[in-house]
Amino acid sequence: MPGADSGEVQEKQLWDAAADKEQRLTPSRHNHARNVSQPEKKLQEAICVLLVELCERFTFFGIVCNMILFCTVRLGYRNYQAAIVNMCFVGTSMLTPVLVGWLAECLVGRTKLVCICMFLHFLGTALLPVVAFPFEDIYIDRRHILLHTLTKKEQKIVFYFALLTASLGIGGIRAIVCPLSAYNLEDCGPKELLSFFNWFYWLINLNSAVVFVSISYIQQSVARNLGFLIPFVSILMAMITIHMVRGEMIYKPKTDSSLLTTFGVIASALKTCCVRYRYFGGGVTNWLDHAKENYGGHYSEIQVESTKSLARLFPLFAFQILYRTCIMQIPSGYYLQTMNSNLNFSGFVLPIAAMNVISIVPLLILVPILECINSCLFSSKGSGRSPTIYIVVGQLSAALSVMVAGFSEIHRKHFPQVEQTLSEEILLVSSMPCFHLTPQYVLLGVAEALVTPSCSLLSFWLVPERIRGISMHFLTLFNGAGCFMGAFFVQTAHTGTQGNWFPHLLHEGKLERFFFFLAFLMMVNTLGFWTIAHRYNNLNQESTSEFREALPEERLLKHDKDIKHYDSILDCSPILSPVETT
Repeated sequence: MPGADSGEVQEKQLWDAAADKEQRLTPSRHNHARNVSQPEKKLQEAICVLLVELCERFTFFGIVCNMILFCTVRLGYRNYQAAIVNMCFVGTSMLTPVLVGWLAECLVGRTKLVCICMFLHFLGTALLPVVAFPFEDIYIDRRHILLHTLTKKEQKIVFYFALLTASLGIGGIRAIVCPLSAYNLEDCGPKELLSFFNWFYWLINLNSAVVFVSISYIQQSVARNLGFLIPFVSILMAMITIHMVRGEMIYKPKTDSSLLTTFGVIASALKTCCVRYRYFGGGVTNWLDHAKENYGGHYSEIQVESTKSLARLFPLFAFQILYRTCIMQIPSGYYLQTMNSNLNFSGFVLPIAAMNVISIVPLLILVPILECINSCLFSSKGSGRSPTIYIVVGQLSAALSVMVAGFSEIHRKHFPQVEQTLSEEILLVSSMPCFHLTPQYVLLGVAEALVTPSCSLLSFWLVPERIRGISMHFLTLFNGAGCFMGAFFVQTAHTGTQGNWFPHLLHEGKLERFFFFLAFLMMVNTLGFWTIAHRYNNLNQESTSEFREALPEERLLKHDKDIKHYDSILDCSPILSPVETT
């Protein structure tokens, strides 16, 4: 029996050894499986995010591309009113991602909020056909169906409600599903970042070119108001894409910084600064230091120093406001010029919004060329020069574009008027071919190819990693402010000149004076940015340390890296010689 007991003990020991070996092998097998699935998962998420981004832009451009024609011909708006509505919608669509991002961070969960925003987007794009259909009598199976069910006032109410819900939905998609942080750019250098932004905006503009050619033709010529169904179909594709990955594609950013904290630091600094200057005088090197706890504020040194690095970019953001106002002339002033020009081309009526493709073509051509220039700009032997020269040249190109638009308007009015049918409405337009407006579109396209990626790079790179998302939010806020500034200029020009500078009938007014005024402001804006461009000239680590070295967390990280480097040297040091051992 002892032999049997010893045999059982040995067998048990063998089973235990085999179990231990299997336990040691199991994690490695799981890790291998995880390593195999992780790249596939990242690829799937990247594809889904990109598809949703393209679908969202598809719906956005589909709504914008013929809004002025719809408002003037169908809703009976004046030209300046239609331009204001269009610019306000674009501006609201830029500001809502910031609002929705704050809601997702502070009040509502991200998954719940993205479902609400998807429903709002669906509701907005579905209500637009409700506004469009009552203007048409349609035939179904040879039966005449009359859909005149809404009054003019009700149509306008539904139209504005649809635009508002669609803009809120756009904000949710851009802020939660497709934020810039979802592309994992933290480890990229300035060269890689600029290349990413170039190709990112290249892809978006390629998508918009398809939209402007296809949707604008459908809305204007083939099925007229049925074109508003296309944004509805496109958002269905976006919803299917999100459903494919469910919560896995919803990016969850780090919660170590927030937009409210940045505004709180600024407000606290202003309040404490006023009190101290009133009763105690100054005493700090930077006015934002008043928000620090050791100066009577309520925020830590890390939070204040991060806000200071962001505040250094405010001049860059401010000079983008007027530039964005010039860019907004494409769907407003330039659109009206094209609408009042001869669109007939060899018996074919060109869609008005298709002229926007002329402004997109320079960007599609310039991006590969800029990539070659960037290889030299950020070469290993180079000094890491900043692309501020791109911004200066781009803003100058925008000023020239608006100036050329003024001369084109004078040239357009020299042609006799002819009748032209647009959306079954007969309009008196200039007989000048619309292709005479090509130079102004090309110049704005060149400006957009140079300015937007460069501003995105500077906004992302010249701040600490923890507040890069906030920096991009501020850039978006200032771009949205540029859209509302354009609407303000249009309203002021129309009111101040009694409709002469932004007329309803272009051949009876002086629209060129509005363009010349805007070109003058843009030239002053370009000169102003050129005077401060040296602040953002160098992208080397030594230069960006000016923005980052004051942060305590950066100093601690550097100290920790130095300690690890010293430990690694000790661990990897050679065997001590006999002399050293003695």
